[in-house]
Amino acid sequence: MPNQLLKGKKGIIFGALDERSIAWKTALAVVAEGAEITLSNAPIALRMGKINELASLCNAKVIAADATSTTDLENLMQQSMEHHGGKLDFMLHSIGMSPNVRKNISYTTTSYENFLKTLDISALSLHRVLQVAMKADALNDWGSVVALSYIAAQRTFPGYNDMADAKALLESIARSFGYHYGFAKKVRVNTVSQSPTVTTAGSGVAGFDVFYDYAEKMSPLGNASAEDCANFCAMLFSDYTRMVTMQNLFHDGGFSFTGVSTPIVEDIIKGRTA
Repeated sequence: MPNQLLKGKKGIIFGALDERSIAWKTALAVVAEGAEITLSNAPIALRMGKINELASLCNAKVIAADATSTTDLENLMQQSMEHHGGKLDFMLHSIGMSPNVRKNISYTTTSYENFLKTLDISALSLHRVLQVAMKADALNDWGSVVALSYIAAQRTFPGYNDMADAKALLESIARSFGYHYGFAKKVRVNTVSQSPTVTTAGSGVAGFDVFYDYAEKMSPLGNASAEDCANFCAMLFSDYTRMVTMQNLFHDGGFSFTGVSTPIVEDIIKGRTA
């Protein structure tokens, strides 16, 4: 049940596409907790997705912004502050896309032009968002920024392709910018490494179903749902996590610290005796 953890707070949710998006679930969660939000996505994503439906549910303003464009982000920050009547308290970065994944180009035969787009959209966009926010003084002291990541930043998952490198860079940017933003404005910057989740973006990764089933059997608590992730993000936006920054927080049911699980061992034994 909502506890109004975010009553009076205002923020921007980047990347909501449809009802399967973690950003979509997070928007609903933070509004249920008392927050007011602005929704933003790239112009093409606004045409493809259902963001206006979400805006109606959340009583939120939609502002188009390409997260690889400094000009667009400057406009977004200015319009958001004008709409909310002041500075913001939180932002969710849920932005990621790999042309190599979309075109089924393998990691070892990658198109470097595509690779650069992956890094620009999926990782450097966080740096741009933070840089523009800091320059505009858009976030209140003790504000909170969360970016969504995945354990492929630390471990190899072949089908995740160049997105693994993008997530590693994303986490590094959160640490580096978190240091500077912390000293400047007490703003905290963290990443959440979520379980494999059935979303439009996640389902496009080669072998996703196998990833999902394997993680479910490896994790003591099972895979964390998009709704669970949304609630976790809401907590990270709240004042209960004021001293948490520069962290990559695993929200994966214990997967990240499990070497092997009994269900996986049993499956191997069954395979050998079949």
